[in-house]
Amino acid sequence: MSRKIKLIWDFRGPDAHETAKHHVIQLEEFAVKENLVFHGTGVEQTSEWMCAAYISVNEEDMIIYRDALKPHRGLVDR
Repeated sequence: MSRKIKLIWDFRGPDAHETAKHHVIQLEEFAVKENLVFHGTGVEQTSEWMCAAYISVNEEDMIIYRDALKPHRGLVDR
């Protein structure tokens, strides 16, 4: 069974939460358009001025997502 990788984009500022929510929509649209598997998306708010959007993907698909979407960071999703 393949590991899952969480690809993360960070947003800062007063509109960070709204921007992250919009980015999640774009992530899902990309996956559907490209017929790629993903295991979930979401927004994590760490403070009033910082949010992150993420998508969880199979490790073997990570390169496709990474090269096309340029995430800020990634980690093994548990």
